[in-house]
Amino acid sequence: MARSNKSPESVVPARSTAAPTRVTPATPPASRSIVIASYLLIAGGLLLVMWKDLLPGLLFVCIGFLATRSLARGVESLVRRAAPSSISRIGKPVVSSLPGVLAAAFVVLAPIALVALAFAEAREFVLNAPEQYKELLDYIARTVLELRLKLPEQVSMYLPDGAAEVQRMVASYLRTQAGALALTGRAWLGGLLFAYVGLIVGALAGVARGPLVQGPLATQLEQRIRLFGEAFRQIVAAQFWIAAFNTLLTAAFLLLLLPLWGLRLPYEPALITLTFVAGLVPIVGNLLCNTVLTLVGLSVSPAAAAACLVFLIVIHKGEYVINAKVVGSKTHMAVWELLAVMFVAEAVFGPAGLVAAPLFYAYVKKELEANRLV
Repeated sequence: MARSNKSPESVVPARSTAAPTRVTPATPPASRSIVIASYLLIAGGLLLVMWKDLLPGLLFVCIGFLATRSLARGVESLVRRAAPSSISRIGKPVVSSLPGVLAAAFVVLAPIALVALAFAEAREFVLNAPEQYKELLDYIARTVLELRLKLPEQVSMYLPDGAAEVQRMVASYLRTQAGALALTGRAWLGGLLFAYVGLIVGALAGVARGPLVQGPLATQLEQRIRLFGEAFRQIVAAQFWIAAFNTLLTAAFLLLLLPLWGLRLPYEPALITLTFVAGLVPIVGNLLCNTVLTLVGLSVSPAAAAACLVFLIVIHKGEYVINAKVVGSKTHMAVWELLAVMFVAEAVFGPAGLVAAPLFYAYVKKELEANRLV
């Protein structure tokens, strides 16, 4: 019987020289106390935002984050389609981080460029401000005089006589409200500062790379923030389309229907712009537009005011359908729910509650739906 020439050592399997594969342990499910702690932290943060008037900062954090992510995806797709061969030379990590940096820089620097452009274009407006102020006073005086002729004597006696009387009333009001106007200006300046800082924070968060391994509390907080971001995106998208729809109908009414009846309202571009900007605030913004449009129509003639009122009633009824279709389909909120939450939030937090109520309530409903409670 032939003996094998192999030594005993030769039959031992060779030890692999490859580096062992690191297996990341799965994250254990969070305990009930950690989940409750994440809810309490988010609720406390939102209450702190409302208590310290930080709502503009929070909203612009969301805007900066979503805008940076959207722009980064667009830039990355353009880079990959335009120069696919350069990706291999530069390296995928560099290419993947470059669109985010460019998007964040654009989001942060775009408001500064817009402000600089506005100041450059506003020089002529500032130089012509005295003449525009005189024209505005004359227009108000003419409107008041027309109202004095149309209203009963018991009411018209309380209206000013002319432009000088209007100017005196405006100057007296500004003197009595000087302190309140100063505080209001300071509040607006603080709000703008918080908004820009929030935009920077959101842009930086949009390009930040999180750690590969997170603790259970960080994971739960990330889920809460993700649902809040989804609620914000859906609310903004829904209100944008509603505002665009209202603006289109208002422009058609002001520029097409009223001229057919021989009526024209002053400041038509400003009214159309106000309709879109105020329409971004649910319900209340539309009520504001309705009031302004009716008052401007009354300054022209009772027929114009009546036409505006009929148009606004039709738009108001149509808005229930639009809200039900757009907001309801995206956020699962009925109109009565939105109104009730906004009234309560306005009673508790003031005007800021009207803006925050749709967003906060949409987030709460998302959390309830995620846990299959509603």
